[in-house]
Amino acid sequence: MAHVVGPKGQVVIAKEIRERLGVEPGWMALQRLAGDHVEVYFLPPEHNRSLKGSLAAHLKVRIPPGEEWARAREAAWNKSAREKIGKREQAS
Repeated sequence: MAHVVGPKGQVVIAKEIRERLGVEPGWMALQRLAGDHVEVYFLPPEHNRSLKGSLAAHLKVRIPPGEEWARAREAAWNKSAREKIGKREQAS
């Protein structure tokens, strides 16, 4: 299906293509020159919904807020730092 380029250089993306890809108003259209043609990639806008609690069903450990949470966070940071330092030392 062919569309004519408008006076401002705009091109219509056919409704069938937009529907198949799920493209909606507000999406970003990234264009890239690929040889003698243009590739267009569509990215949805960032969501504005909270993700709080979305992983709750996958958690095996529940830590209540307060001192226990602070100790757990500190332990996790320390473990992560030791792992990164260990990898850096192994690479040297």
